[in-house]
Amino acid sequence: MRVLRTAALVAGLGLALGAQAAASDTWQLPVAVKKLDNGMTVVVSEDHSSPTVGISLVYHVGMRLEPQNRTGFAHLFEHLMFEGTPDAPKGTFERVIQGGGGVFNGSTRADYTNYIASAPSSALAPILWLEADRMKSLDFSAKNLANQQNVVKEEIRVNVKNQPYGLFFWTDLNALAFDKWANKHDGYGSFKDLDHASIEDVKTFHDTFYQPANAVLGIAGDVTPDEAFKLAQQYFGQIPARDLPKRPDVSEPLNTKPRHAEETDALAKVPALAVGWKMPPRGSTDQVPMMVLSQLLVGDSASRFYQGLVKGRELLLNIEGGMNFPLGDGSDYAGPALLGLFAIYKPNATPDQVLGALDEEIAKVARDGVDESTLASVKTKMLADWYGGLEAFINRADTLAKLQTMWGDANVANKMPGWIEAVTADDIRRVARTYLTDANRSVVVRRPVAAAKAPAK
Repeated sequence: MRVLRTAALVAGLGLALGAQAAASDTWQLPVAVKKLDNGMTVVVSEDHSSPTVGISLVYHVGMRLEPQNRTGFAHLFEHLMFEGTPDAPKGTFERVIQGGGGVFNGSTRADYTNYIASAPSSALAPILWLEADRMKSLDFSAKNLANQQNVVKEEIRVNVKNQPYGLFFWTDLNALAFDKWANKHDGYGSFKDLDHASIEDVKTFHDTFYQPANAVLGIAGDVTPDEAFKLAQQYFGQIPARDLPKRPDVSEPLNTKPRHAEETDALAKVPALAVGWKMPPRGSTDQVPMMVLSQLLVGDSASRFYQGLVKGRELLLNIEGGMNFPLGDGSDYAGPALLGLFAIYKPNATPDQVLGALDEEIAKVARDGVDESTLASVKTKMLADWYGGLEAFINRADTLAKLQTMWGDANVANKMPGWIEAVTADDIRRVARTYLTDANRSVVVRRPVAAAKAPAK
């Protein structure tokens, strides 16, 4: 949830499709995996097309595992990771990485927190030293904690409290659709919970989750696997692993009864609604077909929902969404997720009209499936996006590290295109009938205050 610290990525991050293409039409990404003795997994993708590297360190902890009564804590902790350590004071990351022409960033999601960087390959060793250093310890000070509490609260003011709609299509929709606290609470956090976070909380969280056995290091670019594994062992190998707590069961079945909530918005000028359906579990046979169906329905301006409700019926001003929307995609979740929609509709329309139109589009697919030409077009778009997302070394390292974390297999990067290609019209019809039902649907309607107060005509 941090913004990039520079306007653009360094040049030459690696448009590597041509350099790495095999003789066949299928591009096989080179992937080498090694597990260190302390439990840390290292994933390397060698590519010498550019003298740069991308690095991603993914910790298998996010909003789902933050302490109760500490909403937003995982996000707060991500900010604290940039506050320095006893051996590398605040500002060291900027001087080492940006000073050499690189970039770095971090983000918090439901199931992981990732820290990414890209730089000339000569900077790989210093960057790994920095990452290992803050895995060992942080500058746990009251000053740093208070500073980042204020930063996160300001982020909430800017993105939630002082914005029309205020991310209700994420926070409020999750609260309605899910039953377990781990899945339904506001991962951005309440001011009360953020203020009550203590130094002891921070230390405990770091000791528990920020350790080798809970981390995957991804490295992509101008380095060989042997070189990368040697550096990983040098900088991370002596960090002792600690016992991880047993992960809670966050699984939930599909909902069996529609859920509905009404809200008002003092900043909005036109009404909106958020719609969500619980999705298949990560790794199930329905996951990839649902990814294809999501692209068909709401993937872009050619999608059924956009063409049917924005262009065709002219009920909506806009619609966006997808699997794991808005903080991810269909491949990077480990616990329950939604296919979520955020739609701004015209004041002369009603929520029932919008929902009815959505149902019509879904019914067409559930009844008739999709013709082969359209299905091929959707798959082509998804494949282009998948391969395109692996081009830049920083993205490649991050994708491999996240796949190893979520799936236990970084080679999903090479398997996913085949899985997408294998999806049939019958698969699309099946998942539409199974998941996109009224019983499994949650809806939050948000109206402008003025409209909510206006007398009915």
